[in-house]
Amino acid sequence: MNYALFLIISGIFINNFILSQFLGICPFLGVSKKIETALGMGIAVIFVMGIASVVTYGLNLLLVIAGIEYLRTMVFILVIAALIQILEVVLKKFMPSLYSALGVYLPLITTNCAVLGVAIMNITSLAQQSVLYAFLNGVASGAGFTIAILLLAGIREKIETSDIPKPFQGFPITLITAAIMAMSFAAFASLMF
Repeated sequence: MNYALFLIISGIFINNFILSQFLGICPFLGVSKKIETALGMGIAVIFVMGIASVVTYGLNLLLVIAGIEYLRTMVFILVIAALIQILEVVLKKFMPSLYSALGVYLPLITTNCAVLGVAIMNITSLAQQSVLYAFLNGVASGAGFTIAILLLAGIREKIETSDIPKPFQGFPITLITAAIMAMSFAAFASLMF
């Protein structure tokens, strides 16, 4: 139980893929203009990271048995791409407004290095653990992604109505905000227990 709690806290705060490891920056900066869109992207990433963690963990075992672990990255990317296609079909059918709001960023999850990063982290760090821990790490990492993108979206919505000096308006203030958020999350690294 303690290890599961450690995985959750680590995935959300300490090893946050966006703010600590700087993976998944493109959707982080691109989809964080509105809270609704950021929430949709976050939920999609949680789903993909959780399912991809389980599937890639199992596939890695097969690759090791077959002695072809050098194909790991390519196989993982194909699995993640297939999961995104499934998610895209489901969103288009059941949530068309979210599908159109995510736009080009939904296919970007396919190559989102955070999703691939959690899959590779699961097989390197959690190789001796169970698939349940891999799933838990994937979901917690996705939750960390979601928290970070929601925080930035909330701040960006407030900034839109603020009086920002002209040179800092738009993307520059977004980068400054993201940098301050990253420094805040860096403080969690000292809380290793």
